[in-house]
Amino acid sequence: MIDFKKKMEELEKQEARESGQEEFVAPINKKRKKITAYVIAVVVIGLVFSSRVIMSSQNASGWLAESGLFNKIKHLVPSTDKQLKGEENDRINIVLLGMGGEGHDGAYLSDTIMLASLKPSTKQVALVSVPRDLQVPLEEAGYRKINNINAFAEAKEPGSGGQATIDALSKLFNLNIDYYVRVDFAGFENVIDELGGVTVNVENTLDDYAYPILGQEDNPDYYARYEHLHIDKGIQTMDGELALKYARSRHGIGGEGSDFARAKRQQLILEAVKEKLLSKQTLLNPVTIGKLISQFSQHVSTNFSVWEILRAWDLFKGVDKNQIINQVLSDAPDGLLISTISSEGAYILVPAAGNFSKINALIRDIFNNNQATTPIEKVEKISEDASITVKNGTWISGLAGATAANLQELGLTVKGTGNAPERGYTETLVFDFTYGKKNEALEAIKKATGAEQGFDTSTPWIKEYQEQANVADFLLILGTDANTTN
Repeated sequence: MIDFKKKMEELEKQEARESGQEEFVAPINKKRKKITAYVIAVVVIGLVFSSRVIMSSQNASGWLAESGLFNKIKHLVPSTDKQLKGEENDRINIVLLGMGGEGHDGAYLSDTIMLASLKPSTKQVALVSVPRDLQVPLEEAGYRKINNINAFAEAKEPGSGGQATIDALSKLFNLNIDYYVRVDFAGFENVIDELGGVTVNVENTLDDYAYPILGQEDNPDYYARYEHLHIDKGIQTMDGELALKYARSRHGIGGEGSDFARAKRQQLILEAVKEKLLSKQTLLNPVTIGKLISQFSQHVSTNFSVWEILRAWDLFKGVDKNQIINQVLSDAPDGLLISTISSEGAYILVPAAGNFSKINALIRDIFNNNQATTPIEKVEKISEDASITVKNGTWISGLAGATAANLQELGLTVKGTGNAPERGYTETLVFDFTYGKKNEALEAIKKATGAEQGFDTSTPWIKEYQEQANVADFLLILGTDANTTN
C-alpha cells in the first residue's frame, strides 16, 4: 500500500535537491507545499476510487486545469515521460477488487472482480467482469472459487492478496497484468461520511425486501437476517451507510434487482462522490483532507506508485463513456460459462468449452472484436409518463438490461425485462399499445434504440402478452441491429 504522506515528503526533498535549494526552503513554503501534497493524495486516490466515472467527466478535468492543481501535481512527481507497465505494448491491464473488509463475513473474499484494460493509442477502456463463483485452479489449494484468491493470500501473508490475484489471473487468462486496486466497504462508507454525505438524484424508487443485515447472517430467525431497504425517487442526501446499501442492493423490485440497474446506481454514487471529493470546499479544507487521507490509507490498497496514477490520469482523463467496452463472463445461453455443482456441493461456474481458451481469446482480442458504440442521435428526456417492457430477441447476453437502463435515463418506466420467447430477431421493433397517445415517448424510443414501429401483433407470444392485464405502454423487442446508447 502506498504511504502517500511519506511518498510526497520524499518527492519534495528530491525536487529540492534537484533545484539545489534543499537547505534554503523557507518554512512557510514548506508548509504550503505540505498542504498541497495532502490535496494531491486525496485527488490521486479519488481518481482511483472512482476512475470510471471521472474518466468520462469533462467537468473534473476542466476544474483541475483551471485551478492549476494538475500542474502542481506534475511538478511534485517524477516526469510523466516515463511509461506505465504495458504502455509500450499499447495495453495496460489492471485488476479491480472490492471486498467486505473487517467486520464482514469472509472479510477478504473478493465481492467484485474486474479486469480493466486501457489502450492508450485509441483512448479505449475495456472492462471485463469476472463472477466470484468462477472455479479456477489454485496452487496448493486445488480448484476453488476465484474470490478465494485474495483471502487465501491474506491469510498466508497479510498485504499479499492484490499481487496474488494479479499472478493468478495473469496465468489463468494468459495475459500480462501489472496493477491492482483494492477497496473495502468501510472505506467507501467512511469517505462519504467525511465528505459530509453525498447528494444523489435517485432515478427510480428502490424497494429491496431482502437486504442482508450486517452481523445477522446466522440469526436463527431467518427473517431477522434481512431488512426492507426503501429509498424514494428524487433528490436524496445519503450518508455512507445508505449510499453503500443503495449501491449494493441486489433484490430490488420493478427492475431494480438487475445487475444493470445495480451498476447504474453505483455510477450515480461514484459521480456524487467525485463531485464532492473534487470540490473546492473539500480540496481547500485541510481538516477534511487529513481525515480523507487517513481513510484512504486504511481502506484502499494498490501497487500503483503516485507518478503511475498521475500518468494514467493524464492518458485517459478525456475518455468518453462511449469508448468504454463492457463484457461480462456469464452463464447466459450464449455465454462462455456454465453453472454446475462442485464435488463439495457448492454452486460454481466453469468454462463452457471445458477450458479457458475461448475466454482468453475474448480478453486478448477485446479491442479488435468490439467497437466503441456511437449514439445514433442525442435523445432528450421525455416530459410525459410512459412505461415500457424490453425483450431481448437476440442471443446477445445482457442486451435487454443495458437497453432498459438507458431508457430509464430518458424518463421511461421499465415494467419488465427479459428474453423474448422467440430469438433470432435481426430488426428492433417497438409496439405502441397507447395507439398514438404518447408520441413523444414513441419517438424517443425509436431514436434511442434505432427501432422501427411494429404493427403485426399476430405472433402468438406478442398476442398473448398484449392480452395480459396492465401491460406497458410500449413493447420493445431488441434485434441484432439495436443501438444501446443514448
